[in-house]
Amino acid sequence: MRRIMFTYFTSDPSSRALCSPMLLSTFSHFSLFHMAANMYVLWSFSSSIVSLLGCEQFFAVYLSAGVISTFVSYVAKMATGRFEPSLGASGAIMTVLAAVCTKMPEAKLAIIFLPMFTFTAGNALKAIIAFDTAGLALGWRLFDHAAHLGGALFGMWYVTYGHELIWKNREPLVKAWHEMRTKNTGKGGGGRSN
Repeated sequence: MRRIMFTYFTSDPSSRALCSPMLLSTFSHFSLFHMAANMYVLWSFSSSIVSLLGCEQFFAVYLSAGVISTFVSYVAKMATGRFEPSLGASGAIMTVLAAVCTKMPEAKLAIIFLPMFTFTAGNALKAIIAFDTAGLALGWRLFDHAAHLGGALFGMWYVTYGHELIWKNREPLVKAWHEMRTKNTGKGGGGRSN
């Protein structure tokens, strides 16, 4: 595992293929129940996160969150010597949950099996972070606590600072991409140029 982590940071062409698992893990689950639970949480918070960020920004944040939470999981597992699979799906879902709970801390939430007990989104986020911090510190193997924490912290950071720093400043990057694409299609002769 240490060798694999090292190759992520080298310029060796064969190591580029090792980065794709971090992206693909965004869609990976341990079991059918794990996938069902994640999809339920995503469905529950999807309208809120899309209304906050819009479809395109949500998609970019979700994919980034999967990669970031998988990376945090890899680092934690290397530090503790536990070499188990790291799946970024739960971390990406935690990013969505944390982003919504950060932007709407007074929203009322309930657990599907206990709908009579309601709590605020801010308190739910604090409880989840405390649970995953304890799980990481005590070595619990119930969930990938490092991926959850990485996703939650990324979600909180993104809606607080990242939107302003990244998404609102994307125009120069988009223009550069468009110019590069236009030059490349013009050289091929068969492409159209705008």
